[in-house]
Amino acid sequence: MPQGQDGGSGGKKPPAPLRYELPKWTGGSADELSTGLGSALREGAGKLLGSAGLSSSKLSARADVEAAVWALSPAFEKLSHRDALRYAVRAYLNFRQANPGALLNPYLFFVDFGLNNLTRRGCAFDMGALKVADGPFTVSHGWGSASERDGVPAHFSNEEGSDATSLGLFATGAQTFPFQGSAATGSYESIALELHGLSGAFNDKAHERRLVLHGAPYVTESDAGRSEGSPALEMKRAKRLLPMLANGGVAFFFSPHDAVWMSKDPWVHAS
Repeated sequence: MPQGQDGGSGGKKPPAPLRYELPKWTGGSADELSTGLGSALREGAGKLLGSAGLSSSKLSARADVEAAVWALSPAFEKLSHRDALRYAVRAYLNFRQANPGALLNPYLFFVDFGLNNLTRRGCAFDMGALKVADGPFTVSHGWGSASERDGVPAHFSNEEGSDATSLGLFATGAQTFPFQGSAATGSYESIALELHGLSGAFNDKAHERRLVLHGAPYVTESDAGRSEGSPALEMKRAKRLLPMLANGGVAFFFSPHDAVWMSKDPWVHAS
């Protein structure tokens, strides 16, 4: 299993983000607000996209993407790229449409690796209710992705032995399992969840590389050390969040610093 260490790739231009007025809400519970807002955003996005002359199927898909982006983007103070969250939502919805019944729970674990590890760059979303399930929070990256301890990761790899983070869409394992790792402070025990790469050559060796989501003591609310490629979370958060993500959830790791992946991820650019 990967052990944590505390310190120690042009193509189609993506569509421009749409802008429209947010609907007014006249009352009701928080859950009703979330449901009503998502429906109203889909309707508003549909009207705008319809005026752009898109087909009904493409109109519906784009409207769903824009509605989700509008609903979920307030979770972050900043993102590394205007399409960071849009790529994640598009990949999620494309995979869900192509694989009916494969997503047994509604959770999407998202990390913007275009930000450094001192930034709260991770979030878990409930894609059914279009709301934040947990986050934002800090997440580690592989030490093979950044030369400096607190730098922005700039190198991503699918190769075993690279100790680098991989980008794209992943399916989660069926259940969590005990995890043993090592850090500058010594060995530790936590829980972990397997990641199975879905984005072809960008991450299909995730299982072979034994990439997992796991808890680690070198990740705190304000900082995250580096791992051997696996995304690590705070210990307490991992114990709470990973069981939610298990058995039918997905993860999506984004970065604007890999132009090839940006232009060719199969789920982001699925027709």
